[in-house]
Amino acid sequence: MSLFLGKIHFWLYNKILWAEKIEESIIEWAGGKGMPVDRWIAENNEKFGASMGKEPLENIIDTSNIHGWLQTRIESAELRQAALVTGILEQSSAYKDELLGLYREQGEKAAAQYPEKPDTPEEVFNALNDFILEGMPCDRVNEVAVSSEYEFVWRTTTCLHTPYWERVKGDIRHFYELRKAWVAAFVGAVSPGFKYSSPSEGLHRIEKLQAAQPEKRSECPGI
Repeated sequence: MSLFLGKIHFWLYNKILWAEKIEESIIEWAGGKGMPVDRWIAENNEKFGASMGKEPLENIIDTSNIHGWLQTRIESAELRQAALVTGILEQSSAYKDELLGLYREQGEKAAAQYPEKPDTPEEVFNALNDFILEGMPCDRVNEVAVSSEYEFVWRTTTCLHTPYWERVKGDIRHFYELRKAWVAAFVGAVSPGFKYSSPSEGLHRIEKLQAAQPEKRSECPGI
């Protein structure tokens, strides 16, 4: 295993930190609702490991096992968030709408941090991929179906998140509802004139909204 940190390691670390920002936002909101967040934090930290606390990567990573360390931090962040959301919805399913609002807000905040304004659907997808967690780069869970001036369509070929939600006895459908709210907010905010949709399970589309767009539609099934 390499002893040196590269750009890809910092890129992945920042994606984990964005997942932890969502977790922090949920904890703050849930605490304001009088939920037992202190107990949840203690239990989740004991079971899954604590958040990284925005420490510089070079100060905390195990350089003798860079890949393994990052994989463990991804799992920790995903498990804590799954457990937190599951605990909240066990209190009341009515909290779902407010959680969706929190995820949309976080998506917009992430978009505001992106340094450029993407011009094409594929550039929007690449921007999105700088923020959302889909395992390690070597997992290659996304497969491009269509890439054109007006749309970018991809399939998620493997769900890496289900095992985390199953481990905390949660419902993976909650994850995808919240994730889609985040993505739609991000795409709509990162650059004017783009829209995200998920026409069917595992299929995702970023569309460039343009009055002069040709009538020809995607040949991708389900769109």
